[in-house]
Amino acid sequence: MAKQAKVLLVDDEEDILDLLEYNLSKEGFDVYTAGNGLEGVNKAKEIKPDLILLDVMMPEMDGIEACDEIRKIPALNDTIIAFLTARGEDYSQIAGYDVGADDYITKPIKPKVLVSKIKGLLRRNSGKSSQEVTIDGLSIDREKYLALKDGVEIILPKKEFELLALLMSKPESVFTREAIFSGVWGHDIVVGDRTIDVHIRKLREKIGDNFIKTVKGVGYKFSTKH
Repeated sequence: MAKQAKVLLVDDEEDILDLLEYNLSKEGFDVYTAGNGLEGVNKAKEIKPDLILLDVMMPEMDGIEACDEIRKIPALNDTIIAFLTARGEDYSQIAGYDVGADDYITKPIKPKVLVSKIKGLLRRNSGKSSQEVTIDGLSIDREKYLALKDGVEIILPKKEFELLALLMSKPESVFTREAIFSGVWGHDIVVGDRTIDVHIRKLREKIGDNFIKTVKGVGYKFSTKH
């Protein structure tokens, strides 16, 4: 890595923290740790990590609440958040993605596999376009992580922002659900159709119903024909 990526590990099990810290440090990452969600949020504000590995079940503040708090901090908009947990229930995964998580990794996981997944997440994040796009009074700037409608800022959680940026990158082009999954959530992440539909509904509530059109049985497109 040309630049040491900062990784914050948040878990209440010390043996897991020690194991992950050892393996990630050995790979050249700059590793920090926190023992609960509240401590994790405060540490994230302090160090501004590139990636956070966040357990779900923790004292003080659980991982879902911690992720939600982190996503409210503008300086951490580009921080990748991956849940690392033994829980595999669908509802907790949906809750995680709804508050802005980027990935969901189930324990136990071999350290080499985890390192590979982390490197993949960091590559995917660094390869995103920083273009500014303006269409019919709606503007989005990836570099500044800013969305405006008629000059007024729209507050969007990370996944809604990325979804809108993806659709606006090719106006009138239809994005299949598979293309949206890949572009916003990544190839290795399994999310249901409901997750996309919920994010589209929330976007429409914030930018208006006319911009995003449903192409039945295929996917969605950003329309300039209102």
